[in-house]
Amino acid sequence: MFFRSKKTGKYEYLQIVENYRNAKGRTRQRVLLTLGNIQKLREAGKLESLLASGARFSEKVALINAHKAGETKPVSCKRIGPNAVFSKLWRELGITDAIEQCLKGRRYRFDVERAIYHTVMHRIFESGSDRSSLVWRDDFHLPGADAIDLQHLYRAMGFLGAPNKNQAGRIQFAPRSNKDRIEEALFAKRQDLFTQLDMVFFDTTSIYFEGEGGRTVGQYGNSKDHRPDRKQMVVAVVLDNDGMPLCCEMWPGNITDVTTISEVVKRFQRCFGIRDVCIVADRGMISKKMISFLESAESSFSYVLGVRMRNVKEVREEVLSRGGRYKEVISGDDGHSPLKVKEVKLRDRRYVVCVNEAQARKDKHDREAIVESLRKKLKQGDKSLVGNKGYRKYLMAEQGKHFGIDEERIQKESRYDGKWVLTTDLEKMPADQVALHYKRLWMVEAVFRTMKSGLDTRPIYHKHDDTIKGHVFCSFLAILMRRELERRLSERGCSFEWNDILHDLIAVEEVTAELSGKRVVFRSEMKGVAGKVFQAVGAFIPPTARFE
Repeated sequence: MFFRSKKTGKYEYLQIVENYRNAKGRTRQRVLLTLGNIQKLREAGKLESLLASGARFSEKVALINAHKAGETKPVSCKRIGPNAVFSKLWRELGITDAIEQCLKGRRYRFDVERAIYHTVMHRIFESGSDRSSLVWRDDFHLPGADAIDLQHLYRAMGFLGAPNKNQAGRIQFAPRSNKDRIEEALFAKRQDLFTQLDMVFFDTTSIYFEGEGGRTVGQYGNSKDHRPDRKQMVVAVVLDNDGMPLCCEMWPGNITDVTTISEVVKRFQRCFGIRDVCIVADRGMISKKMISFLESAESSFSYVLGVRMRNVKEVREEVLSRGGRYKEVISGDDGHSPLKVKEVKLRDRRYVVCVNEAQARKDKHDREAIVESLRKKLKQGDKSLVGNKGYRKYLMAEQGKHFGIDEERIQKESRYDGKWVLTTDLEKMPADQVALHYKRLWMVEAVFRTMKSGLDTRPIYHKHDDTIKGHVFCSFLAILMRRELERRLSERGCSFEWNDILHDLIAVEEVTAELSGKRVVFRSEMKGVAGKVFQAVGAFIPPTARFE
């Protein structure tokens, strides 16, 4: 039933009309009442009084009118958008069930699952210390988290990283903990969503500590944060074909990259039940020992690994010197990033040589700029140049203890412009596909950037191994929820900036007020991309106004 205007000659009439279905099931309209000439009703003021009179019978309209007139008394205001979206993802990913399964038989006097959820939500929307999260929470609607104190957050982090009594399936340097059981439960939950799992992407980074960094996990090592003065830990992340995080591993900071990959493979075989899959990893992972392990009976994994072109004699002297025609493939989603690929077989090893001409031009330009600057600096004196890594690689000692430009080194470096070399045991996969799979390692790099910067995982101030691991694992869960939301938006053809998503969700608020002795809740407008985000996850959008 609705109002409709109808023109008859030079006059316009207001009617009340309803839809109905006739005997054939077709929709038709019929006029219930003609109220009169719209112009005359408006001039006499009867139109407004008629609509206002009808609004008395609508609680929603009455509430809105009372709110606009200032007749309501505000009681509280909460941001509801974040919880409405992410609590649904939290449940549907199986995180709630996985945590509660680990809690069976334990008697905590607070809600551990809510404490973890509280920490993850804070990590997504603002980050910072656990202490600051308690102040942040005051403005947000997080059911069940109001009773969580700082000590509860610390104990929840300890629960995640605490070693289990049953250490069956553990890997070296990392006792099995509750976070491992949660990861495996989440993978089992999502297995039916996989069309296939034929590739996993693996990389590591380091995260430094302020202080000692736990009993064993904090060690001095090769810092990727360029902080050799700080103790650190090594963090590894594994992603599936679609860039969804499968698990993260945490080891002492003095563990080398080539050691970590074999331990991850063992865990996948023992605990995830994954036997046949190809692991894609960066050139920092390659060594004779590593390849021997991956090709041994102990491992069922295939591999695509980057090769250190300058350090591996076989590659430097033979692979890059081999002739052969390059095949051009499109490597970017926009179709504007051509990549040249060729295959080189050397004895029992298969190599794939890749050339990105745009990168080659950039490498050449950068080198020429460095050398030109170096020539000018040499005229002013050469002692200060030795400490500059960019300059030092192109310097050579000359007579009289002075330095000059190493022209031979410059010529050698030009061989590597825009190139990278891969090695793989996948005999049937075309070389161009091998190269494209390797390029997808950017997904892992993006995860690390998000974890360390956007989610502010570093620096870490916790003092115990258990709480340190729980702290990092909460960042992992935050990334998992972010990736799931982005996946669902992508399925609907939506591509939004992450900061826009967070901003517009935070703007969705509910104000609780009192009106004539009753509690009333008003929802703010759904601005920006908020509505589409709610739709993508199937989250319920509350009415504009309602009685509680």
